[in-house]
Formats: sequence, C-alpha cells, structure tokens
Amino acid sequence: MNDNEILALFNEWNNALQTGNPKNVAALYESNGILLPTVSNKVRHNHAEIEDYFVHFLAKGPQGKIDEANIRTFGELAINSGVYTFSFADGAVVQARYTFMYRWNGQRWLIVEHHSSAMPE
Repeated sequence: MNDNEILALFNEWNNALQTGNPKNVAALYESNGILLPTVSNKVRHNHAEIEDYFVHFLAKGPQGKIDEANIRTFGELAINSGVYTFSFADGAVVQARYTFMYRWNGQRWLIVEHHSSAMPE
C-alpha cells in the first residue's frame, strides 16, 4: 500500500459525504469503529451511532479538502493525520485537525478510528 492509495481513502470518504446518505459514510467504518467527531461531544462507537452523527453533519452540505496529510503504514494498519477544511452549503468554513486510522480486513481498508477537532484558534 502506498501513500497515494491511503490518501485516496479520504476521497472515497469525502465522496460518500457528497451522496448525502449517512449509511454510505458509516459503511466505510469498521462495525466497531470509533468516531470522535468535530461538531459533537458524543463519542460514536458503532455504525448506528456513526450514522446518527452523519445524519446531522450531512444536512449541512459538507465538502472536505485536505490541507496537510501525514501518512504512515504499519502492515495491516494505516494512519492519515493532518489538517482538513470543510466548506458548508451556508458558506461557513471550518478548518480541523484529523486522524483516520484504517485496517486492512483482507478485502478493503476500513476506518477503525476517526478523530476530528476544530482548530483551537
């Protein structure tokens, strides 16, 4: 697995956001994946909880763009962390730090951990 293939996983996730369907986004996470979301104080522990978060997030019409990516791979695990910016349908823009941790399940890479937090400034 090379860096471009791991970076493409963000594009797959961002494209899932564009469908507006939270099930499409949740499907990219392991069944026991963890989401520490940007605009909620509640940790999400499974597909049902992750999907619930994205119902509300997708209603805002988000479009993500990576500003800085740092990719490392460790066998069946890959980490992409850095900074991304979201533009929303209402014109709002939010820059946040992110970490996606992926695990290869023998068929595809799935998100096992996703942490996102708005920049503190």
